[in-house]
Amino acid sequence: MRHGKSDYPPGVADHDRPLAARGVREAGLAGDWLRGHAPTIDAVLCSTATRTRQTLDRTRVTAPVEYLERLYDATPGTVIDEINRAQTRFDVEVRTLLVIGHEPAMSAVSLGLATAQDSNAAAAEDISTKYPTSAIAVLRADTPWDRWALDGAALVAFHVPR
Repeated sequence: MRHGKSDYPPGVADHDRPLAARGVREAGLAGDWLRGHAPTIDAVLCSTATRTRQTLDRTRVTAPVEYLERLYDATPGTVIDEINRAQTRFDVEVRTLLVIGHEPAMSAVSLGLATAQDSNAAAAEDISTKYPTSAIAVLRADTPWDRWALDGAALVAFHVPR
């Protein structure tokens, strides 16, 4: 998931920018969609940026969370590395993981993990066109988190809450 639309207050560093009013609303809508389509989220990896933390708060997802500085301004490889470590960070079995981060990493990770033959082609095209704020890419794989790799998952859906 990409964070909600952020505000640009004067004098505030990028890492500390809060959500804009639209971001607050859309993050709430994203949470509604998540509860309807992934009723059990076992764990969350979230960037330490203010806007990602506020996005998570507005989704009302109550799973255990690890806030990771590495997800802020991350490369796609860094995001995949953190996904690979997900199970080691939590005391529960992680079957459904929510990752909240930033562009351009979120679109690159979603498309990079997705296999062409098993994925939703329309969703992949939408992601390659634009990965808007609060958007959610849903990927599925039968492998454990520590073996997720490029071309190793199916892109199931892409949702933009508006």
